[in-house]
Amino acid sequence: MSEDCIQVMRGAQSTRIILCICEMYCISVDEATDIYYNSETASMIEEGIADLHCRSDKYLAEEIWKEYQEVN
Repeated sequence: MSEDCIQVMRGAQSTRIILCICEMYCISVDEATDIYYNSETASMIEEGIADLHCRSDKYLAEEIWKEYQEVN
């Protein structure tokens, strides 16, 4: 698979995770986007660490939310 395809797939996954965060925790898209892109989990997804990109969007949204709660 080409690097361009991988980037498109990760971008789509990021969007779905952000939308899950919005729906699950009743926050705005802007706030969910900030939470997502400031998380260590999002960085690990982008780097392909621990095959996190294979996990469900809901699971990743929950993990990012837990991380956010721990930091704040």
